[in-house]
Amino acid sequence: MKIILRQPAILLLLILLTAAVAGRADQVDDYVKAAMAGQHVPGVAIAVVKDGKIVKTAGYGFANLELGAAVKPETVFKIGSVSKQFLAAGILLLIEEGKLGLDDPVGKFLDGTPESWKGITVRHLLTHTSGIVREAPGFDPLKIQSDADVIKTAYPLPLRFQPGEKWEYCNVGYFTLAEIIRKVSGQPWDVFLSERVFKPLGMNATRTTTATAIVADRADGYDWNNNRMENAENYLALRPSGAFLSTVLDLAKWDATLYGDQILKSASREQMWSPVKLNNGTTYPYGFGWELGKIGTHRTVRHGGSLPGFRAEITRFVDDRLSVIVLTNGDDASPNIMALNIADFYLPDLLPKRTVAKIDPKVFDALAGQYRVDNSNVVVRVSREGAKLFVESPLGKFELLPENETDFFTREDRRATYRFVKNEKGEIAELALSVNGNQSFRAKKVGP
Repeated sequence: MKIILRQPAILLLLILLTAAVAGRADQVDDYVKAAMAGQHVPGVAIAVVKDGKIVKTAGYGFANLELGAAVKPETVFKIGSVSKQFLAAGILLLIEEGKLGLDDPVGKFLDGTPESWKGITVRHLLTHTSGIVREAPGFDPLKIQSDADVIKTAYPLPLRFQPGEKWEYCNVGYFTLAEIIRKVSGQPWDVFLSERVFKPLGMNATRTTTATAIVADRADGYDWNNNRMENAENYLALRPSGAFLSTVLDLAKWDATLYGDQILKSASREQMWSPVKLNNGTTYPYGFGWELGKIGTHRTVRHGGSLPGFRAEITRFVDDRLSVIVLTNGDDASPNIMALNIADFYLPDLLPKRTVAKIDPKVFDALAGQYRVDNSNVVVRVSREGAKLFVESPLGKFELLPENETDFFTREDRRATYRFVKNEKGEIAELALSVNGNQSFRAKKVGP
């Protein structure tokens, strides 16, 4: 049956659709502003991208507190390890040209590699399975030196495990990939990526981090310390593992091209998003500069990034063709959690629905205290502040919302459940955190 809409009906439909989108946008704005206040974040820029097209972009707060400069979608942030996917793309471009192979040994490209590095391949570097230490001992954030010199300071150190044996995050690996791009392409790696990726996509605001160059619309980084905002440390050194400055608008252009073959061929993109296979035949959910996962039934490829004063996140819900990009200039920001909550407005079944129960605040007195995580030095603090209960950990401070007298959740991540466990005497003895039903940690109460 054909349905015919006359002009007044079409107009009404458009008005209703516009109102629905505006309502959702207002909810996103309200959420971001609340998250910024809770996490002590001066400024945030976001982009929501559907099928490679921006459906929402916005800036909130301040790019520079001293000058009162507002964040805009054009504001330039340090993106930290979100940069790794660009180094990976550079390697894949050279592989497509037949100039190197994923299983080529690192020693083919670097001079003087130790015997212990003999089994390390380009694939191991991309997937953080090389066994090399996370940070080179010779790296100095306040000293400008070549990547090759930084890498060589890791040569004398023993490998943490045999290449391919397990996954362990390694920034030295991405320094090494940058050096390989330089050697194989014959260009500085930043120039190669600019010419082969950024310029063709019109990513005109994306460039390497710099402490000296004039960068229009650049955000400054901040740290919340002792209940006040401070300027964050500014690295002079350039880290290939966290190399770039960018904007949400530029990263949206990058997201759009990942649906087609303009930069990388389909086979390369598939490799980039495939879990690494370890020596024992099992896999780990990391590809080439991307983490792989699942939120409920929604597959994700994502990566976060951090440098002093900055936190960044890009999360792609691959089957939904929806991406959320969040850039911040606060050291205590949780942009990955922001991205999830923003995506929930567009994917209503993404996060579980939780209901806050009415609990007598006096119950909170027995829950308050210090909890030590799994015999470690990490202490989680639970405190009552008036009629509210809060949890504070290295991840930040969040209000705990009760589902009942022992089970709580937070607005920031509704997947997580904080359960207070009683001993045989009926006293609160432990705090257990589970995410999607899987236990993340158990902490023993060690003091008031």
